[in-house]
Amino acid sequence: MPKKRTYELAGFGERLAQLRKRAGYTQVELAEELGTSQRMIAYYESRSIAPTALLPAIAKALHITIDELLGTTPLKKKEPKPRNTRLHRRMAQIEQLGPKEKRQVLQFIDTMIEREQWKKKANA
Repeated sequence: MPKKRTYELAGFGERLAQLRKRAGYTQVELAEELGTSQRMIAYYESRSIAPTALLPAIAKALHITIDELLGTTPLKKKEPKPRNTRLHRRMAQIEQLGPKEKRQVLQFIDTMIEREQWKKKANA
């Protein structure tokens, strides 16, 4: 007699959307992380399961196991990790730039921060 499944794979798309949001990703950002398109992420979230070859990358990006992604095991009650926010991902990309480009980006950021500080002083 075959073993009875004690888990349900239905609802993968909804679970993926919830886990993506929990990790701080938009569909576009997760697609970039995985090297696919936003349209494919939307498809996986709406009515399908992702290709099995993509499951390890999705789980890694969301900081969970494949079993947790599939819903075969419950999510572990871990201490929440710092969210991998859009800002943090952009900062990591800036770190990969060459010295000249990095200096230009930092000068722009410094200018924006200084501008906001001047505005606050003027309004005080």
